[in-house]
Amino acid sequence: MKLWGGRFTKEENQLVHQFNASISFDQKFFHEDIDGSMAHVTMLAACGILTDEERDAIIAGLKSIREDVDAGRLSITENYEDIHSFTESILIERIGDTGKKLHTGRSRNDQVALDMRLYTRREVEETNALVRELMVTLLDLMKAHTETYMPGFTHLQKAQPVTLAHHIGAYFEMFKRDRSRLADIRTRMNYCPLGAGALAGTTYPLDRELTASLLGFDGPTLNSMDSVSDRDYVIEFLAALSTIMMHLSRFCEEIILWNSNEYRFIELDDAYATGSSIMPQKKNPDIAELIRGKTGRVYGALTALLTTMKGLPLAYNKDMQEDKELTFDAIDTVKGCLKLFEGMVSTMQVNKENMAASSRRGFTNATDAADYLVKNGVPFRDAHGIIGQLVLLCIDRGIALDDLPLEEYQKICPVFKEDIYEAISMETCVSLRQTIGAPGKEAMEKVIAAGEAYLNDNP
Repeated sequence: MKLWGGRFTKEENQLVHQFNASISFDQKFFHEDIDGSMAHVTMLAACGILTDEERDAIIAGLKSIREDVDAGRLSITENYEDIHSFTESILIERIGDTGKKLHTGRSRNDQVALDMRLYTRREVEETNALVRELMVTLLDLMKAHTETYMPGFTHLQKAQPVTLAHHIGAYFEMFKRDRSRLADIRTRMNYCPLGAGALAGTTYPLDRELTASLLGFDGPTLNSMDSVSDRDYVIEFLAALSTIMMHLSRFCEEIILWNSNEYRFIELDDAYATGSSIMPQKKNPDIAELIRGKTGRVYGALTALLTTMKGLPLAYNKDMQEDKELTFDAIDTVKGCLKLFEGMVSTMQVNKENMAASSRRGFTNATDAADYLVKNGVPFRDAHGIIGQLVLLCIDRGIALDDLPLEEYQKICPVFKEDIYEAISMETCVSLRQTIGAPGKEAMEKVIAAGEAYLNDNP
C-alpha cells in the first residue's frame, strides 16, 4: 500500500520503487514508529478527534504488531515502501477501517521527523552510557598507576616524566567533554515535531503539548517548516560521534606504539589481538588499528550529511532520506568501538619497569636538573645551557644523566652536589609536580577524587 497512491493512475516502476523505498533501513526505528503512533492516537482521542473505542482498538492493534515482530511471528518485508506503510497496512488488515484513522492530522513528513528524533535521542543516551562505562575503567587504571612512571612526549620525543595515571587522565578529560556534548545535544533536540504536518500544521485542533509530554519531550517545536526539515540534531550527533572516534583513535595510536617491540610498555590480552598467517611470532594490535581506521568512516557520515543538507530549500525534500543509513552505520560503529576499546584497555598488562626505564633513558629529567641549578642561584638561561652540555656528554657516552659521575657534573658547573641524583630521580621529578592537573601523586589523587564525584553525579 502506498500512503500517497490516490492521485496516481499507473503502477510505480519497480526500479523507482526500489530507489525510493527506505524500509530496508528505516525499519531500524520500528519501535519509535509504534510509540509515536500510540501517542498520536492518544492525543487525538483526548481532543475528541477519535473516540475512546477507536483509540483503544488502534493501540491494541499497534501493540499486537510490535509483539509479533519482536517474537518473529511477523516479518518486516521490502514489499512496503517504508516502516510507516508497513505498520499502517498491517494495522488496517487487523482492525479494519478504524486503522485508516491512524494518520489523521499527521503527515509522513512529521512522522519520520519524530521517528528519527526519538531514535537519535535513544542512541545519544546509549552512547553516553558507553562513554561513562569506559571512563569508569579509565579511572580504575588511574587509581592503580599513580606511581607508574613513564615518559611524557611532545613531538613524539621524550619530554618530561609523568605517570600512567596522568597520561590516562588526559583521555578521561576528553571523554568527559564528549559526554558534555552528548548531554547538550539531548537537551537541544528534545522538542517534538509531531503535529507539524507536511510543513504547515493542520486544521485539526491537535494538542501538541500533550503529544510532546507523552513522548518525553520538553515541548513541541515552534515552527512547522523547521520541524520537518531540521536535521541539525543528527549533524550535531555525528559531529560528537566523530570527536569520540578521534579521541579513541588517538588513544589507539598510543596503544599500538606501546604494544610494539620498541616500546613494550603494555601487553595486549590475547582476546584483543590477532596473529599472522605466515609469521608465527606476531601478535598484532588489530582491534586498536581497526578502531583507528573506522574513525574515517564516521567522519564520512558527518561530511555526507552536511553535504546533503547544504543546498536544500525549505521545507522537506526527499534528499533528507539520506540522513539515515550513514547515521545508523556511524552510531553502530561508534558503539561497537567503545565496547571493544573498553575491553581492550581493561585487560591489557602494564609493564611498569619498561615505562620507568624508558623515562630514564630519554633525558626526561633534564628540566629538573636545570631547576636544581636555578634553586641554587644559577639564572635559568645559564642553567639551560649547562644541562644541554651535560646531555651532549651523556649522549656521547651512551648513558643517562642519572649515571653521569658527579665529577663530570662539577667540571661543567661546580654548583652541583651529591644531592643532584635525588633531585633528578623519576620519583622526585614527578612528586614535586603538585599543582592541580600535574602528575604528582597528591595532585593526581585530588583529580581522581574529582573524577569519582563526576561519575557519581552524572550517571
